[in-house]
Amino acid sequence: MVAMVEFAKMNGLGNKILVVDMRGRKDHVTAEAAIALAANAETTFDQIMAIHDAVTDGTDAWIDILNCDGTKAQACGNGTRCVVQALAAETGRKSFTFQTVAGILGAIEHDDGLISVDMGRPVFEWDRIPLEEEFYDTSRIELQIGPIDAPILHSPSAMSMGNPHAIFWVDGDPMSYDLERFGPLLENHPIFPEKANITLAQVTGPSSLRTRTWERGAGLTLACGSAACAAAVSAARTERTGRNVTIDVASSPIRQPLVIEWREGDGKVIMTGPAEWEWSGQLDPSTGAFEREAEAGVSAK
Repeated sequence: MVAMVEFAKMNGLGNKILVVDMRGRKDHVTAEAAIALAANAETTFDQIMAIHDAVTDGTDAWIDILNCDGTKAQACGNGTRCVVQALAAETGRKSFTFQTVAGILGAIEHDDGLISVDMGRPVFEWDRIPLEEEFYDTSRIELQIGPIDAPILHSPSAMSMGNPHAIFWVDGDPMSYDLERFGPLLENHPIFPEKANITLAQVTGPSSLRTRTWERGAGLTLACGSAACAAAVSAARTERTGRNVTIDVASSPIRQPLVIEWREGDGKVIMTGPAEWEWSGQLDPSTGAFEREAEAGVSAK
């Protein structure tokens, strides 16, 4: 029988996160466990952030990221903030360095409880995003939904923040668009060989955006940190805003903006925002069976 591990149900601006402590173990959270946890109303999530022992000198942990459909994700900014809050509460430390499939990133918890994550440098080359077709300028690619002479969405900015993103610029409130209908079509469009996160972005001021995201492997999400970063970078890249913006995540129930800075010096993207603990428990990483801390001995399937 596989020993249970500690986990916390958290959220980053509404983005539903499970932080799972896999340190000291050689196994992993399985896709089957992720699917079972996602199907349960108590543990439903957008991403699992599984903390493993560090594999590289100078880092604090390896973070394995799973989507709710059991597939692997390369990056999750909101989830990283949750990991920082959990480890800061455990250790008393404020600064951490993590390694993911997308690379090494640093994060800091500030005195006010907000957390900044170094999301790395954006990637614009078509074959590294990746796209199926070559585009010299990925700030505007040929892709549309709707009638050819009056498309509903068109000409997105494409880029990677460790995972592929397409940012569609809209004039109205992103909540007024039927993203639940268009999201799956665009996520799985042949132009994205590794699928893509689909974001609707509205420019609301010279340094502010309003966004809503269909997340690759997770569907409609209350918030997506890497998508917020992609929208901010794409807005600056297309001269819609400057390099420092606040993001109003339209679908989030938490009315607190993300602050995104695309630094000029090193080209890195720094995301600052909140994280929130909800409850803790133990789970079986092979099956997804779990117990809430307040309900010791009562197992949920």
